[in-house]
Amino acid sequence: ERMCRHFSEDFGLVTRVARYHNVYGPHGTFEGGREKAPAAICRKVIEALRSGVHEIEIWGDGKQTRSFMYIDDCIAGTRMIYNLAADMGGMGFIETHKAECMLTVLINTHLLMAAHQYGVERYFYSSSACVYAADKQTDANVTALKEEDAYPAMPEDGYGWEKLFSERMCRHFREDYALQTRMARYHNVYGPNGTFDGGREKAPAAMCRKVIEAKLSGRHEIEIWGDGEQTRSFMYVDDCTYGSVRLMNSDVIEPINIGSDELVSINTLVDIVEKIAGIKLKRRYNLDAPKGVRGRNSDNDMIKRVLGWAPSVRLEDGMEKTYRWIHDQMVSGGMSKANGAPRFAAAS
Repeated sequence: ERMCRHFSEDFGLVTRVARYHNVYGPHGTFEGGREKAPAAICRKVIEALRSGVHEIEIWGDGKQTRSFMYIDDCIAGTRMIYNLAADMGGMGFIETHKAECMLTVLINTHLLMAAHQYGVERYFYSSSACVYAADKQTDANVTALKEEDAYPAMPEDGYGWEKLFSERMCRHFREDYALQTRMARYHNVYGPNGTFDGGREKAPAAMCRKVIEAKLSGRHEIEIWGDGEQTRSFMYVDDCTYGSVRLMNSDVIEPINIGSDELVSINTLVDIVEKIAGIKLKRRYNLDAPKGVRGRNSDNDMIKRVLGWAPSVRLEDGMEKTYRWIHDQMVSGGMSKANGAPRFAAAS
């Protein structure tokens, strides 16, 4: 809150700060240790009913008092909504948790319904480059993906289908209910303060962690998923934030790429991290690990034309900042674990 205040005072940034009081409602966390009282009590009662053991544990003497606000009341009076929420992770997660990824459609569905009900003016949806047709991503020397390449549809199974369906839902809420929707197809966002362990981390953070582990342990070896020649572009979080706000305040109604067009192989990504760390490692290639598409890059012709801007942070510069932050977390004993364990266990 103080930071928002001082950015307003020092830089003229218009900030608004809300102090929410115990928000609850459907599709929130109800187990795993992060749940709040309303969801926890619901879960405990349901467990008691199912088990036949009609007993419930209450923390404290039960006389503590609180007020609780239903999720819809958070939206009432809101002019703009940014929907950035999703149950997802890197390729290791989305290839093995397709049902969980697709359940994220419920978040967008209920937010759109509430936005329409309460007269929200603008709604931002964070889509993904995983919506693009797989047959256009079979070569490491990939032709950069234009927005129209999402159709005919053949997106990433699970996660990509959820994103593409949610784009269509945003479109139809605009057409049918005049809700002004904006949709960004993010291309591999990375940066400090993100997940770097636990199974949901993406390639940039995973490579930083692996190099740091190798350096700290003295075992100068790193595992790379696939042959390392698969290609991607990676967008630094600052570019993502700036581009998202710029899109939200524009008149662009069609989905648009927000991603870097700096194409690199995974081997090159490792080269960059090794250079930052000042170390060279033996590379062990795991050809059986999840690899995703062979090549993917962002075509930025449209964003340059309609917004007069495109992501510009060099990968080496962004990875430098990301590596330093992850290194500091690891040497201080920190673990990200930002995203908890999957709600449903994958079948063995």
